[in-house]
Amino acid sequence: MSLLDAATLVRENAYVPYSRFKVGAAIRAASGAVYTGVNVENVAYPEGTCAEAGAIAAMCAAGDYRIAEIVVIADSPEPVPCCGGCRQKIAEFAGPEVRVTMATTSGLQKTVTVAELLPGVFTAAHMAAVAEG
Repeated sequence: MSLLDAATLVRENAYVPYSRFKVGAAIRAASGAVYTGVNVENVAYPEGTCAEAGAIAAMCAAGDYRIAEIVVIADSPEPVPCCGGCRQKIAEFAGPEVRVTMATTSGLQKTVTVAELLPGVFTAAHMAAVAEG
């Protein structure tokens, strides 16, 4: 099964009673295993979670920590971009060359690298002086 197929399939399980905006994500880890996630809303909106975050959590729960590729899909007019928080989460587990494909249920796709998705990424290297002090 392709990552797009996995993201499309899991998207149907999204819990979105408020927005009705279902998002699915699928990650292929460096190990080759595939992990999926969906967005989960909460009546207290800031407490919801994104599909990308869910897939990353599933990956970590299984003991994998490196993303080789990720696909995100939603029913939107244009390929759905990852939110800022998810961009940072993806960058935590993926190198700058890793491909991120954003897709729509109508078949449009846009693929970028993590470096293109999040230029100027904040990394642990930015805290090096604090760690040394």
